[in-house]
Amino acid sequence: MNFLRSALYQLILLIVVIPYSFLVLALAPLPRKARHRVIIGWPVFATWLAKHVLGIRYEVRGREHIPTEPVVILSKHQSAWETLAFNAIFPPHVYVMKRELLWVPFLGWGLALMSPIAINRANRKAAMMRLIELGGERLRQGFSIMIYPEGTRVPVGKRGTYRLGGAILAVHNNARVLPVAHNAGLVWPRNSFLKRPGKVTVVIGEPMDTAGKTPEEVMRAVEAWIEGEVERLVAEARTEGDAAPALLADTSES
Repeated sequence: MNFLRSALYQLILLIVVIPYSFLVLALAPLPRKARHRVIIGWPVFATWLAKHVLGIRYEVRGREHIPTEPVVILSKHQSAWETLAFNAIFPPHVYVMKRELLWVPFLGWGLALMSPIAINRANRKAAMMRLIELGGERLRQGFSIMIYPEGTRVPVGKRGTYRLGGAILAVHNNARVLPVAHNAGLVWPRNSFLKRPGKVTVVIGEPMDTAGKTPEEVMRAVEAWIEGEVERLVAEARTEGDAAPALLADTSES
């Protein structure tokens, strides 16, 4: 059943993304914010479809912590689910992403018009300069900036290296950071075609001031909060039986 649901989900998204991409291209002359409101329709639809086809529902805790001013959002990254659903949860924001994603037909076209900060990971110095320059520009334009500090999707129960880029950006622009934890990998595993019914819990922490702090201090606080929340969410899912037993077993062994 999970295979059939997952296949149907992918098929519907494929059918929708092609005409939607042409609609997005037609809106290219519009201002950034106007384009953004239209473009996020696709990931919001994909999140809705995940609920009704895959049985993946979600709960948000701490929504009241989302500030009115643009911030640097630093989130755990476990699956593709959060890259879709965050568009329905957070105010207008742009992503920091590897530039190669913009070369993907159809999907990349939409991403390019969302005003992302596309970087060349092969040149880390140039990538950091671009992040600071374009990141400050996007913040001034009224966009928050979404960054996954581990840089890639990390399996549930594992921890990647938290890189300083997001903290450097926030400190350089005197912006607050907003830590986010979730357990999406329990129902939508990394690099897996099969998705499983269940509940994703997203926890939004209180904004952290960066004034007078070093990027290292900011990132240590963010990492401690995120990883502590993820541990609690996994333990909660284990208690409630709201995820695949095999995945929960993997977390207990890590």
